[in-house]
Amino acid sequence: MNSKILILLGLTALAAAEGGEFYGYGHAHSYESSEAKYDFDWAVEDDYSNEFGHQESRDGDHTQGSYYNHLPDGRLQKVTYYVDGDSGYLAEVEYEGEAHYPSYESSSHESSSESHEAHSYTPPQRRYHS
Repeated sequence: MNSKILILLGLTALAAAEGGEFYGYGHAHSYESSEAKYDFDWAVEDDYSNEFGHQESRDGDHTQGSYYNHLPDGRLQKVTYYVDGDSGYLAEVEYEGEAHYPSYESSSHESSSESHEAHSYTPPQRRYHS
């Protein structure tokens, strides 16, 4: 019985080594395709989460586009980019507005009788039942 399994595994390995035809891959065929050409644009405007969008167009090896996003600090980030052949991804990043951060020094904390020290976490005691 073990020899049948070894022979079957050997035939499987041999078939896999024969160009992958055993798994249905066959030989690679090259297909000519036309140059890529597309245009798209989308945006989201949602009072609950954020506003962001993206625009891109491509014609052959030349791609250009931009996207924007409202950052949590209140600024608008805009990225404009292009790719021309093998030149790589070249981007220019701009920010509009001024960053605003929440104040941790508020009058409600100052008038509170609670300590400003950080509360530490104490894990629960382990209990073993016999």
